[in-house]
Amino acid sequence: MVLTGAEILIRCLQEEKVDYVFGYPGGAVLYLYDALFQQDDIRHVLVRHEQAAVHAADGFARSTGKVGVALVTSGPGATNAVTGIATAYYDSAPLVVISGQVATAFIGQDAFQEVDTVGVTRPCVKHNFLVREVRELAATLKKAFYLAASGRPGPVVVDIPKDVSMAQCEFAYPKEIAMRSYNPVVRGHQGQIKRAVQLLLGARRPMIYAGGGVILSEAAEALARLARLLDAPVANTLMGLGGYPASDRQFLGMPGMHGTFEANMAMHYCDALLAIGARFDDRVIGNVDHFAAEARKIIHIDIDPASIAKRVKVDIPIVGNVLDVLEQLLHQIEAGPRPDPARTAEWWRQIEEWRGRKCLDYKFSNELIKPQFVIQKLWEVTNGEAIVASDVGQHQLWAAQYYRFDKPRRWLNSGGLGTMGVGLPYAMGAQFAHPGAAVACVTGEGSIQMNIQELSTCRQFRLPIKICLLNNRYLGMVRQWQQMFHGQRYSGSYMDSLPDFVKLAESYGHVGIRVEKPGDVEGALREAFTTHKNELVFIDFQIDRSENVYPMVPGGKGLTEMILPAEEL
Repeated sequence: MVLTGAEILIRCLQEEKVDYVFGYPGGAVLYLYDALFQQDDIRHVLVRHEQAAVHAADGFARSTGKVGVALVTSGPGATNAVTGIATAYYDSAPLVVISGQVATAFIGQDAFQEVDTVGVTRPCVKHNFLVREVRELAATLKKAFYLAASGRPGPVVVDIPKDVSMAQCEFAYPKEIAMRSYNPVVRGHQGQIKRAVQLLLGARRPMIYAGGGVILSEAAEALARLARLLDAPVANTLMGLGGYPASDRQFLGMPGMHGTFEANMAMHYCDALLAIGARFDDRVIGNVDHFAAEARKIIHIDIDPASIAKRVKVDIPIVGNVLDVLEQLLHQIEAGPRPDPARTAEWWRQIEEWRGRKCLDYKFSNELIKPQFVIQKLWEVTNGEAIVASDVGQHQLWAAQYYRFDKPRRWLNSGGLGTMGVGLPYAMGAQFAHPGAAVACVTGEGSIQMNIQELSTCRQFRLPIKICLLNNRYLGMVRQWQQMFHGQRYSGSYMDSLPDFVKLAESYGHVGIRVEKPGDVEGALREAFTTHKNELVFIDFQIDRSENVYPMVPGGKGLTEMILPAEEL
């Protein structure tokens, strides 16, 4: 069967069972768009900015586990996509980003809308390809999807020159792919598994520190089984929330800079720390020397060998897919005598004492809307079942602290890169993936304006997302640091000349609601999720402008050097 390169691309996407392509057309991809138009299996979602295309594909991927697909043109189309690509790279989200390129004869000639996309994206992709021959296109796309989804997932860029999309050749899609230089280890080394089991069963103060790898490998159930067998407390990172049920008594919350007191103290004073699919990020462990000062044994499980012992010294490294390794651990533990529950009794007494500090308590006000209260009411109104996408800032941390996620793939946010503007596109991708689900976007007045043009996309495709704007008229996290560490010099953090968000939402054809009193918070949320269930609702919550995120580990400090809520200062 002889097809053009554009037709081959479509056939490859069909073979990969792609449902949605998020994109924006331009000269270098017009043949690809023409081929998209002439088929009905794949739905194209026209965004209003290429950055949003990649974020939406990313949100689709995070909420499903499938590979998200974005399509952009050459030059500015590709450079606009870089932020989305880097965001996915740092959080290990599986994406295939297809970019148009000038014709091969013009590459390197400074042609109109030419950018070295391979060179520009090289530092922030798992891999990238420039397809110079139409005969290479099908095999390249097969490799791209395989690379994006296997091992440690990540974004893969396929750059297609315009003449390649026009050229013809016989189409044959490879059934399998083999790459000699790429063979991710899946199962853990049996000797290391045995050592890890011995250490965990002998520990009197075990602790499980679980990250996004648990979610990426669909290992939540296995993690819960292991935690219960070991009677070990569990802390989930920002990327790992939902990997262990927040309602379970063994869950201590999130560790790190804005983690709970009990999670951080347990991380610091445990005698055996099992790190699963996590990176010992600087926002999690704080000062590395302070963290290393307390004697403990560390087991580190990760599919990416480069992530193991990168920031802290570990005693038992285990390279492998999280799910496979956890099943190996479970098999060994379940085959032997049950662990003695009495060995952790004193540990749990200590943890309950730390819990007694109630570090997430805040002062409720009848006059000012507290952001924590909004998130708690969002959790109540949605029965904890919503998919919650957030932007980056104070609102992100309040959502992570107060919306109690019991299931994986319900929490979508930018952890590694910390990208403002992801919230609405993430929510769009999740809503396309789960048409009947309740999807909320928790955002701030700074973040929402970075991709607010996507309200137009939401209108075109009738996406019933509920936007919860925690509006304090500041770049809140910047203001918090300026208050605490920069002498209250609020340089560039005040958001002057904000739009009327209610009228703005209405101008796009959506429902807008402004809430100024605590007593109206729950009613507005219930109206949004019931009366306006099938419409996008933009709720502008006018929150307490001075509220800060607590607890907090200041930069350069250790996990035990937390600042607790203001009334305890």
